[in-house]
Amino acid sequence: MQHLIEHILAAGDEQVPIGDLAVSLSPNAGARAVDRGGAWLDGRRVTAPDARGAAGQSLTLRLPPGGVYAELELGAGDIAYEDAWLIALHKGMGWYVGATPWDVVGNALAALGRYLGRRDGTAPPLHLAHQLDRDTTGVLLISKAAQANGPLTAAFAGGHVEKIYRCLAVGSPPEQSEIRSGHGRSAGGRWRVYPLDEVGRALPAGGGRVKAAHTSYAVERYLEGAALVRCAPHTGRTHQIRLHMAQIGHPLLGDARYGGPSAYAGRELPGHLLHAAELRLRHPVTGEMLELRSPLPPLFAELIGL
Repeated sequence: MQHLIEHILAAGDEQVPIGDLAVSLSPNAGARAVDRGGAWLDGRRVTAPDARGAAGQSLTLRLPPGGVYAELELGAGDIAYEDAWLIALHKGMGWYVGATPWDVVGNALAALGRYLGRRDGTAPPLHLAHQLDRDTTGVLLISKAAQANGPLTAAFAGGHVEKIYRCLAVGSPPEQSEIRSGHGRSAGGRWRVYPLDEVGRALPAGGGRVKAAHTSYAVERYLEGAALVRCAPHTGRTHQIRLHMAQIGHPLLGDARYGGPSAYAGRELPGHLLHAAELRLRHPVTGEMLELRSPLPPLFAELIGL
């Protein structure tokens, strides 16, 4: 969980640069918090250390979980596909896809911009077409031309992108099944499943409404106490596959949030074992059919004995 340092600016603080105020609040972490984009003034990110605030404004320093920033640099081997409008990455475990409240530097989008800047002399405007959880690996698609942004976003939002995931789940689930449920926030703010007949129900405290969630799966291989499962999400709800596999009693290995074990076969797992293996969609500019694939990462291959 991120750590917060909060301060209400007094009259004497108005002439003090935000960078200096941050250092006075945290001599060890303040300067880096500003450099990494973790300084917020009345809810707006401040990236210029010489910026100034007004009396009564709230300055918040957001520091990373455990005090450790994610560091990420990309190279040619991280690129799964590229053309004039799109670029797809082989996303690794532990990568944030975009900026977090405490950091605008150590994420896939920023690292890709730095790599393209080194390679080409300038970085194009990059836009995330979709999201993957920090520990989910696999195909991450990004647009690098403004004309692709709208059509690509619409394709994902409209369910016109075919997605295939592979995961390692606990136990021996039935060979194949369709999982349908409601999906929404819990009273505590976390994502959860709801009964299917509650789809459309309003949730309290601005939680929106319960939405429909639908996943198909088929077991590819049974292992000792686990299974390699191929999943096709027909809706794009947050944590959908993780929630649905947990719902049927077979949470993902490494998925402690939803009841999965933190170790398998005597090995501690660094995160949940979910891999975005394939994306299939119409190219947003040319209209050609794109099939993007990412091979199973080494940890998967090791655990299933490939």
